Amino acid sequence: MRKELPEIVRADEWAPLVIRTDYTDDDAWREIVAALERAVEGERGWEAAVHLVEDRRWEGATGDEALAAAARDEELSVVFLADDVTMRSPLRPLLALDLGADDDEDLDPAYYQELIDSPPPREVRVAPDAVHMVHANLQLANVDFPEFVEDAAADPDGVVRDVTAAPASPGPLPHPGP
Repeated sequence: MRKELPEIVRADEWAPLVIRTDYTDDDAWREIVAALERAVEGERGWEAAVHLVEDRRWEGATGDEALAAAARDEELSVVFLADDVTMRSPLRPLLALDLGADDDEDLDPAYYQELIDSPPPREVRVAPDAVHMVHANLQLANVDFPEFVEDAAADPDGVVRDVTAAPASPGPLPHPGP
């Protein structure tokens, strides 16, 4: 039986929606919130707004339950969950759920049987510093959700990361010799 989750009312469609569904580690949650709200560094230099839902009625909500509740917002393309995996992993990867996958429900089998038989993935793990990038690209339809799934598959930890973030310095290069 699905539990009835509260309605989500967002004021800004450009702010990613992050729902806390695990309440086992408040320190981990504070770390995630800090990473999400941190101003983006570098040339972009804009304030990183995020819509946080911290309501114990969401505790233990499944991905399907969150999708059903979030789908009420027709402008929303993706929702991020801070679930038990997020709280336990040192990377704090949020679970991104694709709301656009429901657009495929009314496909004509005469033309789209392959897509019906093998639907695209509708979830992927996203590092907190990549949440804004994933959300914005999906909102603008610059990138399709399966492309982020491919990015995560290429990552050693299976996580989408912000490719625009400044890379860590590799340190001094070895001297080639005489």
